[in-house]
Amino acid sequence: MKIWIVNHYAVPPTASGGTRHYTLARELIARGHQVIIMASSVSYLEQKQAIASSEKVKQETVDQVPFLWIHTPTYVGNSVGRIRNMLTFATRLYFAGPLKQLEKPDIIIGSSPHPFAALSAERLARRFKVPFVLEVRDIWPQTIVEAGNVSPNHPFIKAMEKIEVFLYRQAQSIISLLPYAANHVSSKGVSGDKVKCIPNGIDISRVAEPTRPADDETFTVMYAGAHGKLNGLDTVLDAGLLLQENPQAQHIKIRLIGDGPEKNRLQQRVAQEEIRNVFLEDAVPKNQVHGILQQAQAFLMILQDTAVFQHGLSPNKLFDYMAAARPVIYSVKSTTNPIQEMQAGLTIPPENAGALAEAILQLARTPADERWQMGLRGRRYVEENHDFSRLAERLEQILLDVVNRGSQSDGAQ
Repeated sequence: MKIWIVNHYAVPPTASGGTRHYTLARELIARGHQVIIMASSVSYLEQKQAIASSEKVKQETVDQVPFLWIHTPTYVGNSVGRIRNMLTFATRLYFAGPLKQLEKPDIIIGSSPHPFAALSAERLARRFKVPFVLEVRDIWPQTIVEAGNVSPNHPFIKAMEKIEVFLYRQAQSIISLLPYAANHVSSKGVSGDKVKCIPNGIDISRVAEPTRPADDETFTVMYAGAHGKLNGLDTVLDAGLLLQENPQAQHIKIRLIGDGPEKNRLQQRVAQEEIRNVFLEDAVPKNQVHGILQQAQAFLMILQDTAVFQHGLSPNKLFDYMAAARPVIYSVKSTTNPIQEMQAGLTIPPENAGALAEAILQLARTPADERWQMGLRGRRYVEENHDFSRLAERLEQILLDVVNRGSQSDGAQ
């Protein structure tokens, strides 16, 4: 198959961010398929350009995976500039001249979170008369509304809702990272039978065997991921203040690694409130993350308390944590909880600084052997359920089924 994947935010492992489609593409290419990823030139986390300002489109191959970079403007936070960035990507993708030089695809995947990129993917599939598959990574615009950024009655939200439902109807198949996304799709009047779950995962072949944590005097708790509003990192700072006042917690250090629209504000809080045990550090490229994770004794999987996670979640960082074989403090209100299922850490309510501080203390007091066993149970779970080689096989079968159905339909006409 010749497969086009449209994902505004796709990056290779040399950048910070999600490498889901890079890894899936590499696996599909190894199976004999031709794949190209179409993405924005601007790295979401780092706001760095992948191509020169004079170039509107550039094709580049990274470790045998072709990317087509679409030049878009940089922006700051969740501003009007971000909306401009979204619309620029969607528009330039649809009208990109170099697309005419590519071989006609057999199928096009359009990935969310925002619906404009997926809408351009659907329009391209219509232009080339090939099947369109929608991938739902986050449910937009519901996620924006529940994050409290904008009213559900805002005209922009209403427009996105119309596009969302249109894409559900037009897609020959819907892939979602969320295990219960079919319920949401059904609530929009579209059959939930269209929805197939392919969660996030990890490329186990590129992750070294975990090493047992060093028996240091300092107990390091780490968070590695986006610094956005829904990530709930104010709770971590509040817990840091509580631990700072506790004589028994002076050996505890919390490292927050990453970037995002909330990072500057969080840094200001740390400075103004003199939080001495919380350290905000720069984002690192994906291919360096696992080495950094080995420096921790425990990890934080934390999100705000919001109903949007009722459909489940599949965060990259959680599987990176579990692959590193360290216990995880899971502070998420969600219908899925592999940490509790595998006894691979502790589960606490979200947005509860007291519970978070106590959980960190509890793990710090837990014998090292017991923490290591927690981590190994998490590692085993990821190997069995979230290895990208298995997920790519599942994706391949879904795409083949869609293409074959399209061929049979054409033959019957």
